[in-house]
Amino acid sequence: MPAEIDPVMVDVEAGTLMGSRENGVLVFRGVPYAAPPVGEDRWRAPQPVAPWQGVRAATAHETACTQPVDLDTTVANFGGVNGGQSEDCLYLTITAPENAEGAPVLVWFHGGAFFLGSGSLGSYDGTANASDGVITVSVNYRLGALANFVHPALAAEHPGEPRGNYALQDSVAVLEWVRDNIAAFGGDAERVTIAGQSAGGGIVTNLLSLPSAKGLFDKAIVQSGSLLLPDRDVAAAEQMAVEGLKTIGIEEDATAADLRSISAQTFAASEPLRAGFFFTPDSSFKPTSTIAALRAGTEADVPLLVGANKGEGGFAGARTFASLAGDAGSPAFLYRFDYTPAFRAEKWRDGPIHSAELMFAFDSIDQSSWGGERADADDRAMAAKVNSCWIAFIKMAPGQRTFECADGFTWNAYEKGGNAAIIANGGLEMAPADELPDGPPKQTE
Repeated sequence: MPAEIDPVMVDVEAGTLMGSRENGVLVFRGVPYAAPPVGEDRWRAPQPVAPWQGVRAATAHETACTQPVDLDTTVANFGGVNGGQSEDCLYLTITAPENAEGAPVLVWFHGGAFFLGSGSLGSYDGTANASDGVITVSVNYRLGALANFVHPALAAEHPGEPRGNYALQDSVAVLEWVRDNIAAFGGDAERVTIAGQSAGGGIVTNLLSLPSAKGLFDKAIVQSGSLLLPDRDVAAAEQMAVEGLKTIGIEEDATAADLRSISAQTFAASEPLRAGFFFTPDSSFKPTSTIAALRAGTEADVPLLVGANKGEGGFAGARTFASLAGDAGSPAFLYRFDYTPAFRAEKWRDGPIHSAELMFAFDSIDQSSWGGERADADDRAMAAKVNSCWIAFIKMAPGQRTFECADGFTWNAYEKGGNAAIIANGGLEMAPADELPDGPPKQTE
C-alpha cells in the first residue's frame, strides 16, 4: 500500500467506501461482508453488516481470523499469519480495473487446512487480474473450531439453525454480498467464478453442491482441492468437540454460554481444538456431500478448471473430479502444474509442492513470499502465461469447450481418457491424463 493514498469512493449497500488507486488499479481492503461473528453470534450464521454513516476507509487490511502464528514461516499459506488476529475477521479485499463496466469477477477462497491463512496474503494479489479486466474478491472466512464446531449445547440453544459449517455459511454470504454489491465496482454479478486452493478448493467443491449457493456463480476453479474428503458425521463431530474441550478443562455438560466464554486464542492454541474440524451434513443447509452430488448429477453444472501439482500428489482426485463434472454437461479443464523455478530446483526435486502454483496463477511473484528477487525472467514469463490461462477461463463464453491462452496455447476440455494441460518448464502442452502419475515418484530403499 502506498504511503500516500490516491482515494477512490464507491457506494455499497451498507455505506460509502474509500479505497485507493494503486499501480493503475483500484484496491479496497477490509471491506466487511458480514457482521463480526462475536459474542452471541459466535457459531451462528453470518449476520448482515450494520450500515455506517459517512465514509469508511478501505485502505488497510483488517485482522485475519484467529489462528496459530508462525507454525512454519517457510511454507506459503501454511505458516499462519503474522500481525493482528481476531474473531472480527469477515472482510474482503477487492481489486478492480478503473472505470470497469460488466467485468467478470473472481471470488478467491484461501488455503490453510481450514485453520490457517488469510485472503490478504501477497500470493493472492489481484493486480494482474485487474490489469486484464477481471475483478478479484479475496475472502476471509472463519477458521478452525470457530468455523466448523458442532456441540450438543449449541444445538439445544438454537435447534432450528444449521449445525456447523460456519465457514461455508460465510462463503455463501460472500457470494450474496457480491451479487448485491459488485456492480458498484464495475462487476457483472452474472459472471462470477469461485476459486480456491487446498482448503479453499474444498470450500469451492462444497459450494457446488449447496442449494443456497446455486445461481450465485457461473464457473469454478479448484487448485489442489479436497473433493474426496468426506463429510464428518454429526455424532462423530460432536464427540470430537467434547473430547477436545476436555483437554482444556471443559466438561461434557458445558452450556453454550460456557463455550462462548472460552477465548478464540484458546481454541487456536489447542491442537485438539484447532485442526480437523471439517464439514458436517445438515438437512437445512448441506444435505449432501459434493462427491455424492457429482455421482447423482445434482451439483451446480458450471464449467470447471481443476488440477494439482506434480510434487504434492492428488492428481488422481483431480482427474476423477474432472471426469464426474464433465459428465454433467459443462466442460471441465484439467491441469497438472510441473513448473519448477530455478531457485527452487534443489528443494523441489520431485516437482512443485503444495501451493507452488499460486504466484503463477495470480502472476504475483513480486508480492508472494515465495517469489520476489529470487525469480528470474523465465519465472516471470511463465507466471504471465499461467495467469493468462486462468483469465481466459474466467472470461470464457457460455458453450465454449476450448480456450486460447499463453501466446497460442489451445486448452481443450477434458473427457474421460483424454488430455490434461501440463504446465512445465518447457511450456504448456496437452498430454494423456491417464498416463500421469498421482504425484511424485515413490522413494525406494
